[in-house]
Amino acid sequence: DTEARREIMNSVDFVFLCLPDAAAREAVTLIENPAVRVLDTSTAHRTNPAWAYGFPELDKSFYEKIQASNRIAVPGCHASGFIALVRPLVEAGLLSPEAKLTATSLTGYSGGGKNMIADYENPDRSSLLDAPRQYALGQTHKHLPEMQAFTGLANAPVFLPIVGDFYSGMEVTVPLFGSDVNGATPEDILALYHKTYDGSPLVRVANADELSKEGGFLSAGSMTGKDSMEISVYGNPDRMILVARYDNLGKGASGAAIQNMNIMLGVKEDTGLNVK
Repeated sequence: DTEARREIMNSVDFVFLCLPDAAAREAVTLIENPAVRVLDTSTAHRTNPAWAYGFPELDKSFYEKIQASNRIAVPGCHASGFIALVRPLVEAGLLSPEAKLTATSLTGYSGGGKNMIADYENPDRSSLLDAPRQYALGQTHKHLPEMQAFTGLANAPVFLPIVGDFYSGMEVTVPLFGSDVNGATPEDILALYHKTYDGSPLVRVANADELSKEGGFLSAGSMTGKDSMEISVYGNPDRMILVARYDNLGKGASGAAIQNMNIMLGVKEDTGLNVK
């Protein structure tokens, strides 16, 4: 019952919330002990300024807020890639906060939770599941508020999430014209990413020549089973794409939660994580 849950949650060091938004909000109201540290994987608190947003690589202030806070909102899976790609460009003045962007995200079906997993793994499933499926067609995906808030954009992107017939993995792509980034080249943006993320144990910048390892293709499943993220830039000075690849269940979910817990405990960020 409610009182039993309240007693338990006020007597532990950490509470991990893996609940729908409304239930997560209700659970937090039961925690009265200020020493209890909460990691919430729902959307409920991600844009709440009283909570730390759990993406420490964005800049030193994000890391320090996580380190000092008892309330951490774990980023959304789609949002993580988009923010990692776009925020450095806005912060550096290459991309205007007024820019109107689009983003495509390919994800494995595990991101849809137990019902979608059951649908895809049902031997009598619909043949429609054999091909990729676009969703959130009304442009109201629940990750959009954080995608806008933590990039500094004045406008949410036109967002195209697509679920495919593979268990886990994610590939977020943001297309740009050279004129969108004040004439910066893919090499300029790659250098900025190196400046932003080099030294991070969980975010790696991939150079363009690594594309040959996959025969000129980019698989959304390349980071499956890992808790790290790979970001890259492809194209030419006129047209380019920014790409983030990771596991939607790793750096897009539980891996990020463990990373944040490690920071709160004062141990190495990648403790217990698969980053190779």
